[in-house]
Formats: sequence, C-alpha cells, structure tokens
Amino acid sequence: MSLYLWINVLSIAGPLFLSFDKKVHFYTHWKTLIPSILVIGSVFVAWDIYFTDIGVWGFNPTYLSGISFFNLPIEEVMFFFTIPYACVFIYEVVKAYFPKFRPVRFSYFFSLIFTISCFVLAAIHYDNWYTSVALFGAGLVNVIVYFGFTPKWYPFFIVSFFITQIPFLIVNGVLTGVATEDPVVWYNPDEIMGFRVLSIPVEDIFYNFLMLFSIVIVHEYLGQLWNQKTKST
Repeated sequence: MSLYLWINVLSIAGPLFLSFDKKVHFYTHWKTLIPSILVIGSVFVAWDIYFTDIGVWGFNPTYLSGISFFNLPIEEVMFFFTIPYACVFIYEVVKAYFPKFRPVRFSYFFSLIFTISCFVLAAIHYDNWYTSVALFGAGLVNVIVYFGFTPKWYPFFIVSFFITQIPFLIVNGVLTGVATEDPVVWYNPDEIMGFRVLSIPVEDIFYNFLMLFSIVIVHEYLGQLWNQKTKST
C-alpha cells in the first residue's frame, strides 16, 4: 500500500471507529455530513485537477499506487473525503463535550484579523495562483458567513479548527516532505509566498480552513433543514 494511501487510512480510522461513541453519536450526523463532503469535496477535487494541470502543484509517483482520476492520484481524491470526515468529527466532539465553551469575543477578533489578513495577502501576492485563490476564497467565505450571519456554531468551529491543526501539521508535514527524502506533494515556488510551517506552505492552512469551513456550513444548514422537517412531521 502506498504511503499516501496509508495516510488516508490512518487519518480516518480513529474517527470512524469512534463514530459510535455514546456522547457524540457521530454516526447520526452522516445524513448531513456525507452530502456536505460529497458536494464540497467534489468542488475541491475539480480545483485540484485544474491546479495540477497548470503546474501549481504535483505528485511524486514514488509514494503513490499509480491509480489516477483524471490527472490526480486516487489517494489525492480520497484526501478530500477522509480528512474532512476526521476534522468534522473533531468539530462535533467539541460541540458535544464542551457545549458551554463559546469564546465569542475571541471568535470575533479572530474572524476580523483572519479576514483582513486574507484579503491583504491575496492582494499583495495576486500573481501567485495558490496564494491569491486560497486566501481570497477563505477571506470571502468567512466575511460573508460570519459578518453576514454570525452563526452560533462559529465559535465551536474556530476551536475545532485550532485543534485540527495538530494532526494537520503531522499529515501535511509528511505529505510535503518532513519525513521523506522527497515530498509526496510538491508546490511550484512561483505560485506560493514561500513561507512554510516546517515543510508546509502557509497557504495550506488557509486552503484547509476554506475547505473545512465550507463543509461545516453545508453540514449545519442541512442539519437545520433536517430538524425543521422532523419537527413538522
């Protein structure tokens, strides 16, 4: 089994096994989570296909199975489904175990600083494809959802997002070469800022935020629709 496939399997194994935890009952969220991941994950797969095609990033065949979907390794496609599942699991754990912990003021200032940083850096690095698209996208979705709607679940998402950065550093660190002779995923230096956390381009953090935030938005929206339907029957 390829290294990248192992990363996918290990990333989802724990959350999948714990999905039947009596406190979280994560399996009960599958009805809204799976459609959310399929919709948003498909968008990111399409984005990935395009960026791979124009050379923004690429993959080292040494660590892959050799099976491809368009120009993407099958492991990369799986990444957009296994990682969100694991991260939303953490989000629901935070909600279930710490229902009263809502750092509202912290969330406000985080959102404000995050949005401004996204727009400023995207403007400065407008000629870097990955930087400009990932940061502008993250900033735009955040400003619309938080400052336009201020959902009550947003503080839970921020807390869980910070928690997910621990496994994120491990998984993305391995993918970007911190533990291998050559990176599993390489980035075109002309399309990124050049700032890295360990071996991880800083853009990956904003990219990760955009993907997870988008999935949680759809997940929560579908959950509200489901609850309304349940109450009306």
